Amino acid sequence: MSRFTLPRDIYHGKGCLAELKNLKGKKAILVVGGGSMKRQGFLDKAVEYLKEGGMEVSLFEGVEPDPSVETVMKGAQAMRDFEPDWIVAMGGGSPIDAAKAMWAFYEYPDTTFEDLCIPFNFPQLRQKAKFAAIPSTSGTATEVTAFSVITDYAAGVKYPLADFNITPDVAIVDPDLVAALPPKQVAYTGMDALTHAIEAYVSTLHCAFTDPLALQAIEMVFDYLPASYNGNMDAREEMHYAQCLAGMAFSNALLGIVHSMAHKTGAAFSTGHITHGCANAMYLPYVIKYNAKEPAAAFRYAEIARRMGLPGNSEQALINSLCDKIDAFNVKLNIPKTLKEFGIDETEFKEKIAKISELAVGDACTGSNPRTIDPAAMEKLFTCIYYGTEVDF
Repeated sequence: MSRFTLPRDIYHGKGCLAELKNLKGKKAILVVGGGSMKRQGFLDKAVEYLKEGGMEVSLFEGVEPDPSVETVMKGAQAMRDFEPDWIVAMGGGSPIDAAKAMWAFYEYPDTTFEDLCIPFNFPQLRQKAKFAAIPSTSGTATEVTAFSVITDYAAGVKYPLADFNITPDVAIVDPDLVAALPPKQVAYTGMDALTHAIEAYVSTLHCAFTDPLALQAIEMVFDYLPASYNGNMDAREEMHYAQCLAGMAFSNALLGIVHSMAHKTGAAFSTGHITHGCANAMYLPYVIKYNAKEPAAAFRYAEIARRMGLPGNSEQALINSLCDKIDAFNVKLNIPKTLKEFGIDETEFKEKIAKISELAVGDACTGSNPRTIDPAAMEKLFTCIYYGTEVDF
């Protein structure tokens, strides 16, 4: 048996932030990040709408990128003090992820991160509050997913939390909030969304419910990402919806080793943090070539290419077309093709890659990848990505 879970309501369209006034409750806590929502006036609007709906509002501000255990615990305490019946998280992936974890500790103060890290082991939420998520970037799709990532900086550990309980009740997907995104962020988040959709389509857990969402998201990214990157606001709106569709697909079908590799290399090198979406964009064509040695995966990659109208008279030709399309996007979006081009020091790469490969194989996303991989093969794959050599194993 499989399960397919989405938010109860997804509001979309310009100005749909105003739907906050229709939430039914007495108190709402609004969780936000570093200040972009405040500077652009959206925080004040959100507070105003919630008050218009008859709610008392408290703010929890300043959630950092890659939110910490400490921030989660502070937020949970603020919730226990205020006792909201709605948790509203607005911003990029970080404040929404943080608020999901705060929610669990608000309702169950005695639970531990170790308990929550066991996949699908959350206690039953919604005993005290419901959850609304409002994304201000077009990539993570955490507004519709069952996932959250929290970092314990003291221990150097990232806690990946996964449970259908933390799928929001309400998602408000308002393109007005992404109109001011800088081009680099448009590029990285857009390629993150494309990776979500492609990995969901070839995942071992894909199904008839996730496949149409994944294919539609891929088509929309191919159609709209370059124009969104160049400042076209109609395309920017479509990308905001595309990433949400991709999120619905991968929340239920899960992901693959592009994400495993991105998770374990983001902060691994002293020569520079590799932004998650940038890492996904670099790694995706190489991983497609690795996975395509598995016949079932090759069939599905070719199916993506065929559905997107890419050229090719054979399965292999279609897969090559798909990789060429992604490579061409990366060129348009100023994303490097190799880790060497990105600027990772060669000596440091050679020193660290065995351990990174081991960690990547152990990542939660590896289990649903369509072709198995061991640390030795992972190291070979990373080496191809470092130097830009052909994946022929």
